Amino acid sequence: MMRRSRQAGVGALFLLLSATSAKAHIIGARLGDFYAGAAHPLTDLKDVTLWVALGMLAGSLGAKQTRPLLLLFPFGLAIGVTSATALNVTSEGALLAAGALVLLGALLASAAPIPAAALGGFALVLAAMRGAANAAAIGPETNRLLFVAGLSVAGYVIVTLVSAATLAFRGENGDARAWRSVAIRALGSWLAALGLMMGGLALAS
Repeated sequence: MMRRSRQAGVGALFLLLSATSAKAHIIGARLGDFYAGAAHPLTDLKDVTLWVALGMLAGSLGAKQTRPLLLLFPFGLAIGVTSATALNVTSEGALLAAGALVLLGALLASAAPIPAAALGGFALVLAAMRGAANAAAIGPETNRLLFVAGLSVAGYVIVTLVSAATLAFRGENGDARAWRSVAIRALGSWLAALGLMMGGLALAS
């Protein structure tokens, strides 16, 4: 019995000494930059709150205003990243992000009618601004095409899901006096307050 235990221990030691490090070639070499582009904005509060606020605003205005935005927003993200990397200019844009969140929250809280062209133009500018901010995560060895694709897909998915959820919660009629519409407007005021706090922190730092 002791002899078998000794042999098993020697065999295990031999396997440990001969083991080599594992490398994930497929994900790291082919899809790693796509996942990095998709996950990077989710680690930044400015991106998450802005994308959610934009989706809520679009959903509160109805399906007609939402449809063009779903294509313009990921396109704007791609433009922002590409332009920032081509010009080698990156900026966090904390104050601009805070101001944009205050504006989105105020528009959502006021329930003011917004033309589809104005909403699409604002979404395009906002996406380009945040795309340029995310370009700071691109390194010399990063596959830019995969990174931009991942970022654009993440933007499309988040804005689409949030706007669809808001539209479903709001209901087809969208009565401004209904409690669901009031709840959405209350969330807009909270988002505006959060934008003011973010602006204050950006000025203090």
